[in-house]
Amino acid sequence: MLQKIVCVTLPGLAPFEFGVICEVFGIDRSAHGGPAFDFHVVAAEPGPIRTKIGFDIVVHDDLSAAADADLIAIPAYEAGAAIDPRVLQVVRDAEARGAWVLSVCSGAFVLAEAGILDGRRSTTHWMYTDALARAYPDTTVDPDVLFVDDRHVVTGAGTAAGIDAALHIVRKELGVTAANVMARRMVVPPQRDGGQSQYIEAPVVDCQDESFAAVTEWMLRHLDQDLPVDLLARKSLMSSRTFARRFRAELGTTPTRWLNRQRLLRAQELLEDSARSLEEIAADTGFGGAAVMRHHFLQVLQTTPTAYRRAFGPRKVG
Repeated sequence: MLQKIVCVTLPGLAPFEFGVICEVFGIDRSAHGGPAFDFHVVAAEPGPIRTKIGFDIVVHDDLSAAADADLIAIPAYEAGAAIDPRVLQVVRDAEARGAWVLSVCSGAFVLAEAGILDGRRSTTHWMYTDALARAYPDTTVDPDVLFVDDRHVVTGAGTAAGIDAALHIVRKELGVTAANVMARRMVVPPQRDGGQSQYIEAPVVDCQDESFAAVTEWMLRHLDQDLPVDLLARKSLMSSRTFARRFRAELGTTPTRWLNRQRLLRAQELLEDSARSLEEIAADTGFGGAAVMRHHFLQVLQTTPTAYRRAFGPRKVG
């Protein structure tokens, strides 16, 4: 169970990425149906910690609080600076006992220096991916994704991708409903696929018209139906080729992949919140049958619908 979260600060830390970790894990959202974590901010040497912007934050707790943490989070810092050996040991110990380890942006260099990225896939901000791959050749660096989850070690790309990586962990441990509550409070999308491109040619908010907002909203209302690209293109008054190209440019993924992810999210919600049969849920979400839905659960979530309901359903329907 994800309960105790420890954020380890380093000299030269980036305020935004540090704030992301605090925002996701440091706020009690139980009044709104969300989780409340036992959150700690620690440092190898408690006291003033200089940020990369030039102001200080004051940290009161030392690294001893990390000994039994369920998650160790490392925000971005001045990559290349010396890392206290005690911090590296905290990271190694957490990985060894099966705890989650999360890095945001250049925090991946700390995980790599600790050795826990050896034999794992990883990512970081696209500006640093080449440097990470050169310095640590035993990790496979993917420069084109928002985050990577490789056996409880999660590396997030730059800035806002840290939110996606953190919510991914919440979703894996506490279920999609808890993650959605947190996302609504933060006014962010509840799910961006980790495989989505880091940099999108034209962000959704910069659309010149409402065609994609309208069509994606329509898709969400009709998940139970067959939604081929040519149908979606006609609704958007585009050719199929233009629609597919612009959809990927705007949303960072293909129409089919986006649609399957939304169907999966809806199925997760129904497994948590309803007593419908697997066949009914599969029909309601457009998978057609329980076997197809099970395939997508295994492919994306590495679990089955039955196991997912067993893990997250009793709180809602039991």
